[in-house]
Amino acid sequence: MTKRSNDNRPIEEILKEFVETHNLQAGLDKVNVREAWANLMGNGVNNYTTAIELKNDTLYVQLSSSVLREELSYGKEKIVTMLNESLGKDIVKKLVLR
Repeated sequence: MTKRSNDNRPIEEILKEFVETHNLQAGLDKVNVREAWANLMGNGVNNYTTAIELKNDTLYVQLSSSVLREELSYGKEKIVTMLNESLGKDIVKKLVLR
């Protein structure tokens, strides 16, 4: 049985502790990266995005347009920087466009 603490703590602190205790951060990061991609890239790119997967620190993005893939490949470092800034921490080290 878990010890129930009666001290008044902010919900943010309690949730953070819960996430750490149950090793949920990796799963949350995967969801957050998908959202960050959708928000940063906008509808034009999202319409051609067929899959997004975060494995360790590499983000794999599948695109249905080879022209768009080529275009985005020139700005991969900038995209990684923008994603990490949006997430508030360095989650993505490498971007692979397929």
